[in-house]
Amino acid sequence: MSVTQHKSLLFISSFHFSTYRIFLLPQKPTFFHTSLFLHYSDKSYLFYSLSLSFSVSVCLRRLIPFIMESLPLETAEKIILRWDSTASEDARDKMIFSGDRDEADLYLQAVDEIQRSLSSVSVSEKVNSAIQIAMARLEDEFRNILISHTNPFDPTTEDEASQTLDPPSSSSSPKHPDNDESDEVTQTSLLRFNSDGAASSVTGSYRSTSSIREIDLIPSDAVYDLRCIAERMVSSGYLRECIQVYGSVRKSSVDASFRKLGIEKLSIGDVQRLQWEQLENKIRRWIRAAKVCVRTLFASEKKLCEQIFDGVGTSIDDACFMETVKGPAIQLFNFAEAISISRRSPEKLFKILDLHDALTELMPDIDVVFDSKSSETIRVQAAEILSRLGEAARGILSEFENAVLKEPSRVPVPGGTIHPLTRYVMNYISLISDYKVTLNELIVSKPSTGSRYSGDPGIPDLDLSEFEEKTPLDVHLIWIIVILQFNLDGKSKHYKDASLAHLFVMNNVHYIVQKVRGSPELREMIGDDYLKKLTGKFRQAATSYQRATWVRVLYCLRDEGLHVSGGFSSGVSKSALRERFKAFNAMFEEVHRTQAVWLIPDSQLREELRISISEKLIPAYRSFLGRFRSHIESGRHPENYIKYSVEDLEDAVLDFFEGVPVSQHLRRRSE
Repeated sequence: MSVTQHKSLLFISSFHFSTYRIFLLPQKPTFFHTSLFLHYSDKSYLFYSLSLSFSVSVCLRRLIPFIMESLPLETAEKIILRWDSTASEDARDKMIFSGDRDEADLYLQAVDEIQRSLSSVSVSEKVNSAIQIAMARLEDEFRNILISHTNPFDPTTEDEASQTLDPPSSSSSPKHPDNDESDEVTQTSLLRFNSDGAASSVTGSYRSTSSIREIDLIPSDAVYDLRCIAERMVSSGYLRECIQVYGSVRKSSVDASFRKLGIEKLSIGDVQRLQWEQLENKIRRWIRAAKVCVRTLFASEKKLCEQIFDGVGTSIDDACFMETVKGPAIQLFNFAEAISISRRSPEKLFKILDLHDALTELMPDIDVVFDSKSSETIRVQAAEILSRLGEAARGILSEFENAVLKEPSRVPVPGGTIHPLTRYVMNYISLISDYKVTLNELIVSKPSTGSRYSGDPGIPDLDLSEFEEKTPLDVHLIWIIVILQFNLDGKSKHYKDASLAHLFVMNNVHYIVQKVRGSPELREMIGDDYLKKLTGKFRQAATSYQRATWVRVLYCLRDEGLHVSGGFSSGVSKSALRERFKAFNAMFEEVHRTQAVWLIPDSQLREELRISISEKLIPAYRSFLGRFRSHIESGRHPENYIKYSVEDLEDAVLDFFEGVPVSQHLRRRSE
């Protein structure tokens, strides 16, 4: 049974000078952690201790030097000196581990012989010089292997893979409240209404984390060479040099990956000086990049450090890992920290929640990738940022409530239509409902509402006892609607026409109701009981509008004051009747001219109000006209008094609330 035919993996369990045992296992990328010792004379020398997969050829190649007899010290010194780059131009131009494999193995064997000689009682100056030359050479070889064998890292591919591994988020970055396609928001100063190879598994429990996706940053042959060099440098007291070289090269690689991911070197001050519009794009990019960095880039760097340094010395793998990624990790998290402590404003809430959600998702991965004592600062920084993002979200919600309450605009919106504040606030709280999973965890206390006993007329009242079963977040949303209505009621007083003031309230409260009804999540949070109160309020405003407008118009169509009696005649006073028709015509024309430019944006509400007007106006006019037409037509110039037919009025009502001036006078009956 040949090795080639069965594609078997050579696994060396142990070796002795005269005998060794070889086991055949199925050829498959198998990962094992084993130590091979060479027993010679009375000493045992560590051959390797490595968690890695090797092919048959690699194992045999590593075994051959140890089957050979030890080198004489003089021969070992000559080999070391032959590769002294300070004394030989040929040595400067060539790299041992880039050339003949046997030469590399022979050089390592020479280093081992020099190291063994150092343990003897008398060590010559020549031996000390040889070990220094060897360490300088190995340092150069170590650096060259790291640089020349680094696999290109494609963040784009890893980003796409990361997206497939992400669990469903509680929010999928809903659009900004200003970007409602049907609800354009005009700008005001206070609230800022903007327009708006296969993954491998090695020792370590975190490898089972489904979201972590490690990749091989360096080929296995090169990893083994790096480990061989590291063992010899560390055992000769060159630990610091080894760590510095490793960290310098690998950090450059990480920095290159950062650039490909679009992660900029920005200080906290730099971030805070950027305009929010710029930061929104950077936050989206950061969220994607952070997932790739933690789950793939940093995790793979940790794996590589373990492959090269695990078991070489105490916590050397962790020291090299932190030397490589501590700076980049701090750079990565500094961006989120800058956002968490930046000036609070309502438009920042949803991006801050996106950051909070992303970091919450990443925290288990951060905890396992940075699981050592030396990397505790990274874990603590991430946890503190997460806490500050939550505090920022709570603070922004509170400040938003205060901004809605005190939004100062006093110029009435033309035509009594929906105020920009109403659109903005309702779109805003609709998005809040999209983030309810996160916010229900962050918002743990109910709002501080006004008290009917406080005596402060600038704050509305809300009886919290009515909402005992509601979550704190639900009550905050109800409170926002309460203070929005309170503000709108104040704005309605700036209209000189009482009818238009009522129409304004009706439009805005109706919009609030429609927004709540149109969002199942928001409707559930607000509750049907409070929704009924809102519906009652806009219907009351509609009734108040009709009374303010049409009572005085319909008053012209009463019978009182038209009849005379006594003396030589009794019946209808034609002069009084003529005045009554003239008064009705004038009032209706004025209402028609004025209210045609008023606007009810919702077509269904507009039609319902027109119907309600017609149901009161048309029957009253038809009856009045039927009773008194003959008295006018029997006199002179009846067309000056009976100017409109019932059909004319029905057509005229259709002009109401379109938001555009009427193009011509009402059509006369005579025309």
